[in-house]
Amino acid sequence: MMLVFQFCTSPKTNKMSENPQEKVTIMSLDPGHFHAGLIHKTMYPHVDSTVHVFAPEGDELDDYLKRISSFNQRDESPTAWKLKLVKGDNFLEEMISKKPGNVMVVAGKNDRKIDYISSAISSGIHVYADKPLVINQEGFRKLQKAFEEASQKNLLVYDIMTERFEISSILQKELSMIPEVFGDLEDGSPDNPAITKESVHHFFKTVSGQPLIRPDWFFDVEVEGEGIVDVTTHLVDLIQWEAFPEMVLDTTDVKMIAAKRWATPLSLEEFKTVTGKTEFPEFLKKDIKDNVLRVFCNGEMNYTLKGKHAKVSVIWNFQAPEGAGDTHYSMMRGTKANLIIRQGKEEKYIPTLYVQLLGDQHEALKEALTVTLQQKYPGLDLEKPVSGIYKVLIPESYHVGHEAHFAQVTEQFLEYFENGSMPEWEVPNMVVKYYTTTKALEKASTDNN
Repeated sequence: MMLVFQFCTSPKTNKMSENPQEKVTIMSLDPGHFHAGLIHKTMYPHVDSTVHVFAPEGDELDDYLKRISSFNQRDESPTAWKLKLVKGDNFLEEMISKKPGNVMVVAGKNDRKIDYISSAISSGIHVYADKPLVINQEGFRKLQKAFEEASQKNLLVYDIMTERFEISSILQKELSMIPEVFGDLEDGSPDNPAITKESVHHFFKTVSGQPLIRPDWFFDVEVEGEGIVDVTTHLVDLIQWEAFPEMVLDTTDVKMIAAKRWATPLSLEEFKTVTGKTEFPEFLKKDIKDNVLRVFCNGEMNYTLKGKHAKVSVIWNFQAPEGAGDTHYSMMRGTKANLIIRQGKEEKYIPTLYVQLLGDQHEALKEALTVTLQQKYPGLDLEKPVSGIYKVLIPESYHVGHEAHFAQVTEQFLEYFENGSMPEWEVPNMVVKYYTTTKALEKASTDNN
């Protein structure tokens, strides 16, 4: 259920590859974000174990190589990736001219990602890309053209939406599709949206058991993108995926009502901690006031999608409290029930789904969890706390964690690649998603100035 893009019309699935049995050989281009390494935490039967890396020299490449090496050398289920490395400033030209693989993986500087994608497509290379693909309206227009060319050449372009594989989000979607429990999605209002999604992230955190060192450019929103077009990509995608499952959407379905942006202050000491750099680089001086870096990584948007009011917000702090981590909050309001995901201290920072019934449909809820959904997700159960809001009991085995979701997304991509087909709604809904995020930035920038 991930994102492969092709403009199309009638059939339910569309041929994407002339040779569906072709083996995947990965070319990793300029791996500047740790997500580029996380897809290699697992080996895949239909992927060549040799990865061709094209990148400039520097700390980001070193971090990527160390991450792959750590996966290869771990005691439990070690991987066996072999890297062929081409270093230099002309890495893109080298990849295009040599073309030793058929899939480009790209995760790094978001301001130039769409140009990498366009070049790959023009050269007949499939694309497997970390989000966001674009960070402004100019990039969005380039993306539309890239989709058109990919369609003409039967190429896959795939967006890594890990949050679709989070079990609490999956079950929130599943319950919202059972009318006896949820009813219909409310229309909502700007003050009381039908769908609310909020994500809280932290600059300093641990990945694969090691403190995460972020590149200094990560704090330049002209390169990374503001928060309202970065992390919100996941949240907007979830809204479309949950509220309008397998439905073809259009940009005319989106009405942006309000949007805002604000900065998180970062001291030089905090910057040193998370980047390893001893001073602010020259390119960040534009965002520094009184020796404090102001990072516009926070954002909020209120909009309607096919008449349903939605609110999306992303917040970045420097570091999570002890024992905590990134958190997610979500609510879907139905005519019969509210479906709520919380990930706070009470939940031990594990995404947890609650059901607030607005009527007397306890039996319908119980049947949905213990009978209907058991076929897909054995072991689900229900607990009614003192507050009167039901807690969905999810077996621990389903909580695989964010890093494991990268393997699940990759396996979905490989399935599309092998089958040579995808659902018809993916491309138009991808267009709608990036239209929404870049439109929100445009409005926030205009309204806040």
